[in-house]
Amino acid sequence: MRKTPNTAASRKKIAAGLDPVENATGVRHTPDTPSPRLVMITGLSGSGKLSALKVFEDLGYYCVDNLPVELIPNFCELLQESRQELNAAMVVDIREGSRLDRIPSILENMKGHLTTTLIYLDSSNSVLLRRFSETRRPHPLGAKSSVERSIDDERRRLAPIRALADTVIDTSKFNVHELRDHIIQLVQGDAPRPKTILISTVSFGFRNGIPEEADLVFDVRFLPNPHFVPQFRPLTGRHPKVAKYIRSFPQTGEFIDRISDLLVYLLPHYIAEGKSYLTIAFGCTGGQHRSVLIAEEVKKRLTKAGYRVKCSHRDSPR
Repeated sequence: MRKTPNTAASRKKIAAGLDPVENATGVRHTPDTPSPRLVMITGLSGSGKLSALKVFEDLGYYCVDNLPVELIPNFCELLQESRQELNAAMVVDIREGSRLDRIPSILENMKGHLTTTLIYLDSSNSVLLRRFSETRRPHPLGAKSSVERSIDDERRRLAPIRALADTVIDTSKFNVHELRDHIIQLVQGDAPRPKTILISTVSFGFRNGIPEEADLVFDVRFLPNPHFVPQFRPLTGRHPKVAKYIRSFPQTGEFIDRISDLLVYLLPHYIAEGKSYLTIAFGCTGGQHRSVLIAEEVKKRLTKAGYRVKCSHRDSPR
């Protein structure tokens, strides 16, 4: 059994500098071992840091908001210790108070052992003032001063960190969707965008109501109902005999083909608009037979098209 590393000793190793092929936990990296990547997001309050963090979450990064400065070295150790490719992103900002002064030295140590990128989000004072006014949220430093003075104070305190940034993004003219596109372009360049949307196909019975979480709903009650075949009544659409019966009707195959083609066409547009999760519901009378088969078949088609898809059956079995 591998011993748990000594945390204090590990931090000393980070500060002192290790052999480039060995991380702070003693896990030795070979050329074939995936190298973890860390993105640190910082910047002015109201500049869109949490929106940026959400983009990285949708890209498959493990994301943390407002991690205490003292725990950042431990977090880096966990990344280095991981046996799989684990990319992470974190937001560190003025909420850390005086501890924020430690960030430059911590960042310097991290860059010796992790592929680390510091992104700084900036914005004009006028835009920040408008955003705080619209959201009616106080500035983190605004307990005893105006929002404008708090912004100036925050800008001054973050200046040493801004000077270390690999990328500075002025979000003054960005809405949420434009910021998302800009960050994805920054991360991926001109490479094709991955199919980051997570799709859920759900079967249900109309007699029990439409699922509240459904984004798209399709009624498959036009298909012949296996419920009226006595031997199929106690079974579900996942049973091979029931599935064969439903597929025996030409309209079943045609529907699966047409709806799958429609979804493959639509999904890139949902992704472009920033949607990261889509629930597609298929309903029949009781949610036992037809909708179950269709949900399973559409899942197979979308998976084959390269999307991440999960399937659930709300009303089957009852």
